[in-house]
Amino acid sequence: QVLLVESGGGLVQAGGSLRLSCAVSGRTFSNNYIGWFRQAPEKEREFVAAIRWSGGSTSYGDSVKGRFIISRDNAKNTVYLQMNSLKPEDTAVYFCAARSYSVSYYSRDYAYWGQGTQVTVSS
Repeated sequence: QVLLVESGGGLVQAGGSLRLSCAVSGRTFSNNYIGWFRQAPEKEREFVAAIRWSGGSTSYGDSVKGRFIISRDNAKNTVYLQMNSLKPEDTAVYFCAARSYSVSYYSRDYAYWGQGTQVTVSS
């Protein structure tokens, strides 16, 4: 069992920045991957970024490359998503999720999910 708790969402103006946190507890292994997904109203859940718990290799969705940065602090058991140059289209509920062995861009491949945190970007 892996427990995930997101925080850091809020309202920000376009062009601004926000940092999300995902606190990870429970059974964490070096071959776990932590991913960030987002879901806007009436849209499918979209891959944002992922990071390997050990080694820190990262992957990004095309819509956020160059603007978002995923990182982790193993000592704090926390994964961060630094979001810069935010756009109104980044507005969504952001979820962190966990899976083992390999990175995946598909939400169906992640077994553990947090409750989500709302990010709203005003124009």
